[in-house]
Amino acid sequence: MIAAELITQVKQSVSIDWTLRESTRAKIKVMVKRILNKFGYPADLQEEAVKTVLAQAELLCAARARGRGVRLA
Repeated sequence: MIAAELITQVKQSVSIDWTLRESTRAKIKVMVKRILNKFGYPADLQEEAVKTVLAQAELLCAARARGRGVRLA
């Protein structure tokens, strides 16, 4: 499943300060695009999907910093 792979990879890639590092954000974007391509996700919809995944990753990171878990959907 595409969602399961995205969740696994994003969780492995985020850290407390990842939102401050453009290089880390860029790596996550590339990783997400590769996963989307792997599962045949339409190219014209990928940019919006990447934005959504990054927004959810930011929420995950913020929740971890506060000591609470959050589920990525």
